[in-house]
Amino acid sequence: MKHLLSTKDLSRDEAVGILDTAAHMAETQAREIKKLPALRGRTVVNLFYEDSTRTRNSFETAEKRLSADVINFSAKGSSVSKGESLKDTVETIGAMGIDAIVVRHSASGAAHRIAHSDWTDATVINAGDGTHQHPTQALLDAYTLRRHLMGPDPLGQDLAGVGVAIVGDVLHSRVARSNVDLLTTLGAHVTLVAPPTLLPIGVETWQCGVSYDFDRTLAEGGLDAVMMLRVQAERMSAAGGGYFPSANEYSREYGLDSARLSRLPAGVLVMHPGPMNRGLEITSVVADSAQSVIVEQVANGVAIRMAVLYLTLTGGQGGAL
Repeated sequence: MKHLLSTKDLSRDEAVGILDTAAHMAETQAREIKKLPALRGRTVVNLFYEDSTRTRNSFETAEKRLSADVINFSAKGSSVSKGESLKDTVETIGAMGIDAIVVRHSASGAAHRIAHSDWTDATVINAGDGTHQHPTQALLDAYTLRRHLMGPDPLGQDLAGVGVAIVGDVLHSRVARSNVDLLTTLGAHVTLVAPPTLLPIGVETWQCGVSYDFDRTLAEGGLDAVMMLRVQAERMSAAGGGYFPSANEYSREYGLDSARLSRLPAGVLVMHPGPMNRGLEITSVVADSAQSVIVEQVANGVAIRMAVLYLTLTGGQGGAL
């Protein structure tokens, strides 16, 4: 596996292999000295055209824990602001002798374009492209689910039989797309819950269930986790808005509050990829509840990204962990 561009590209065994490697990485992070020599002498560029807190910092932490040399590139304050193309930027970075590019871009397909071009021969890891894919987020979500739901020794296991509801702004969510692809590959049953205006055209062809009624989905049971999605108001504004009548109505119909949480069994996990719109898609009481694993998702992201970097850059032959 040279690149990681989409969860759709991963087989069941490849995905489980990444989760297992992440589990080993997580064990090393419990040591007093967390740094590993696996990527010593390798250079990784974080090429971010969109703002990010969790993903960018998580990747940088993972890279440094593996002893890679790290270059952080932000479109703001660079030659991109002067009109430099993606091609020229990648070729310029590639000329510096880098080994991997972690890219986040507003255009769907940007990571794929870089990986399958003659602009660079570096490994490319997709850190989010438009509304298309965010594979490491889906992997850390799967890792979190497996850690809680598949027993004390989940190595080698997938998510067969696990029920997950993904709720909210599916239309603009690369997280939803990536999770549907990955979780179903791992054997989970996924249901998308959203108003019709926030579901993409062709969603009926996805390998998952679709519901417009959050309360009915909760009442039907069979859920092990409820994953709330951020309402991406910035993408709605760019498209002219009008996706739901008001914030209050959206929250009333599709928000996860304490009343809805009280109707769920105590073992059902509450998830969110962040950043959260507290009070809109999720209340603070729920986000900070005992069933919430939202902060843990962030922590698990470091182990997942360490695993992805290790596997793509060394093929799993980077020495003892």
